[in-house]
Amino acid sequence: MTPEAVVQIIRECLMMTFWLAAPLLAIGFFAGIAISLVQIATSMQDSAFSTIPRLIAFLLGLLLMMPWMLQKICAYTATLLGDLGRYAH
Repeated sequence: MTPEAVVQIIRECLMMTFWLAAPLLAIGFFAGIAISLVQIATSMQDSAFSTIPRLIAFLLGLLLMMPWMLQKICAYTATLLGDLGRYAH
């Protein structure tokens, strides 16, 4: 296996990780912005008020995105393992 092939595999792995994490990070970002705006409007600076809704948003996002994420990771794994003979050189 050439160093270029290893770099390509690692690049594909990192890109897959990015695309799987991006929707959840976006959900957390927008939930954080919304919660911050509510805290500014109400002058409430309680840490539980900012943490619990963000955790609920992540949980709901994870539950809704899980089938898509599993499909993507299974397809990537099948592609990677399907090319295993090519990597054995």
